Amino acid sequence: MTLKKFSKQIVLLILIILITPSCISRKEMVYFQDIEQLRKSEVRRSGNNLEIQPDDVLTIRVSAPEQEAALPFNLTKSIVSQERIMGDVELETYLVSNEGTIEFPVIGTMEVKGLTNIELAKKIQNEVREYVKDPIVNVRILNFQISVLGEVNNPGTFFIDDDHITLSKALSMAGDLTIFGKRNNILVMGDYDGQKTYAYLDFTNANVVNSPHYNLRQNDVIYVEPRGTRRQTAGSTGLAATYLSIISVAASLIVLITR
Repeated sequence: MTLKKFSKQIVLLILIILITPSCISRKEMVYFQDIEQLRKSEVRRSGNNLEIQPDDVLTIRVSAPEQEAALPFNLTKSIVSQERIMGDVELETYLVSNEGTIEFPVIGTMEVKGLTNIELAKKIQNEVREYVKDPIVNVRILNFQISVLGEVNNPGTFFIDDDHITLSKALSMAGDLTIFGKRNNILVMGDYDGQKTYAYLDFTNANVVNSPHYNLRQNDVIYVEPRGTRRQTAGSTGLAATYLSIISVAASLIVLITR
């Protein structure tokens, strides 16, 4: 075989390598593989308000026309005079125990697991009515946060000030999906009754708003998987420097052969 013919075959081989698409496999790039080992759950409350769970952190404020009567039910982080307005002080928080209870002033142990903030407020209101005339109770869940990962423009963990958030709003907070994100297979993972659960939602279908996972819960994780084109692009980008080197060598060989 002549050197010229051999060189042509080398150039041809290099060109074939260059035009062959480079693609990272799904197994190398996609998060939460083999998730089927977890419990696939559709049994989740579909309402907007959160259900209180163990390890939640609550603030509870009791107000009344006669504010002095409500003071024993408002634990604060500093000693203040009774003349101070309760809105000016920082309230102590309540950590929900593993048994789903809190210790509330005067009342004692209260079962709170599974209640929404509105339901707990009504429950406390009924309890303190014996001591306070016309009480008003406000309950907030402080540790409400969600995480958004994958093919979104601004992934991260977000703290939620409201008492509910939808999947649409969460994706909006994360800067929306990139053009490479799978819109028909968005993973939502969370906890239900002490177990990790998951569900896949089709964001291209308007019926997604009826899913019990559309209204997110505390500590939910949303993952947007990349499409195959993204994996292909990632593989090509990773080999860009190598390709440039190969192109340089191929160009030099072509010049030598065609002289």
